[in-house]
Amino acid sequence: MGKETGFLEIDRQDRTYADPAERIAHYQEFVVPHSEEGLKNQAARCMNCGIPYCHNGCPVNNMIPDWNHLVYESDWRAAVDNLHSTNNFPEFTGRVCPAPCEAACTLNIIDQPVTIKSIECAIADRGWKEGWVAPAIPAHKTGKSVAVVGSGPAGLACAQQLARAGHSVTVFEKSDRVGGLLRYGIPDFKMEKHLINRRAVQMEAEGVTFKTSTEIGVDVSMKSLKENFDAIVLAGGAEHARPLQIPGAELPGVRQAMEFLTQQNKRNAGDTEERAAPRGTLSAAGKDVIVIGGGDTGSDCVGTSNRQGANSVTQIEIMPRPPEREDKALTWPNWPMKLRTSSSHEEGVTRDWAILTKEVVGENGTVTGLKCARIEWVDGAMEEVPGSEFVLKADLILLAMGFLGPKKTGMLEQAGVTLTDRGAVAADTLFYRTSEDMIFACGDMRRGQSLVVWAIREGRQAARAVDEVLMGRTELPR
Repeated sequence: MGKETGFLEIDRQDRTYADPAERIAHYQEFVVPHSEEGLKNQAARCMNCGIPYCHNGCPVNNMIPDWNHLVYESDWRAAVDNLHSTNNFPEFTGRVCPAPCEAACTLNIIDQPVTIKSIECAIADRGWKEGWVAPAIPAHKTGKSVAVVGSGPAGLACAQQLARAGHSVTVFEKSDRVGGLLRYGIPDFKMEKHLINRRAVQMEAEGVTFKTSTEIGVDVSMKSLKENFDAIVLAGGAEHARPLQIPGAELPGVRQAMEFLTQQNKRNAGDTEERAAPRGTLSAAGKDVIVIGGGDTGSDCVGTSNRQGANSVTQIEIMPRPPEREDKALTWPNWPMKLRTSSSHEEGVTRDWAILTKEVVGENGTVTGLKCARIEWVDGAMEEVPGSEFVLKADLILLAMGFLGPKKTGMLEQAGVTLTDRGAVAADTLFYRTSEDMIFACGDMRRGQSLVVWAIREGRQAARAVDEVLMGRTELPR
């Protein structure tokens, strides 16, 4: 460990943010990083526990105590190599991962976990700055070809691992740019997209071919993939958004969150309004906005709405308000259910919980409000509170209520793969094989909506499974 008494002498100090009034004027990242000395101090707090619970909390099993020690010793090059040995894209997770590793940190028992996420991000950024992140070009080609469908974090991780094993890998992406929901579902103020671009350049140098604006099952058939590739990996997202099934939900002012977020990200990328908003401009400017759904996507809608100049933003959630602080004796080292306030919430929003939506109110085809009622949860069942109905003023209602699995038409119909009861592609986490020969599945398409870090884990593990089937053996890590 770096400093044996570090956790006793040094307090947790995480990265800070630019002032809300300043940052809502733009869409760039606004995190203020640590100084190098500050990072060394924070890394010194790592206790190098006999049982490093952070390993279990991290889906990619980052060797966190190891690179904390390396940062403390200022051995940044070794820290970069160590971090990349388990995580293909630490600059992504260092920005958008909710850090289950910190929840699992032993010091979280006293609410003072090591700033693992910030240190991870700093290591990744230092590696790029110093030019240490270079293409890993395989010494030999295997002669085998793999099609990876989807260029989100699962598809990218899978493709990169397979290319480094010497296979010829083609990634098919239905959108016009690489990245999946990393590109269009996460606002630029949380993760700027040049980070994806430089990884794509690295992967192309490693032998990966990207084919964008190509939807499998529409532009290219599954039959064609089966005929032209030795293996296929389905790594698309869980894009079937949960609908709002109440009267008035069909009004044009009720829209899915992903459409709203995608439009703004396309504008930020320099697209014309015609390309960014083919169904018509979706803007919160001057409007009273209601966001239905209390998760990260809802939070992203709050931040984007404020940047667009919303008159007001209200976020509602059907579940009860979580506790301010979890009971550590019951939850640690697992991810706890507790109230979480994001940087977007700090920029301005009214939040409410245990709210049932009943009807979208409109006049002349225009949304004017949302009729709601308060509910109570009794023994896991929802009960409406009598006489609690009220109407929230609204011009725009954004649906951030989660997803029901991958889209079923097109590719999955043609693939003929078995689906789970929840609508995901059926495959285990050892072999990642679907019910169809030489078709594999990973990421949100297999597990349902989840985190970027889980997608990277599954992409890496699926790549190992594919390599082993193709070659009879594998040296790829799991």
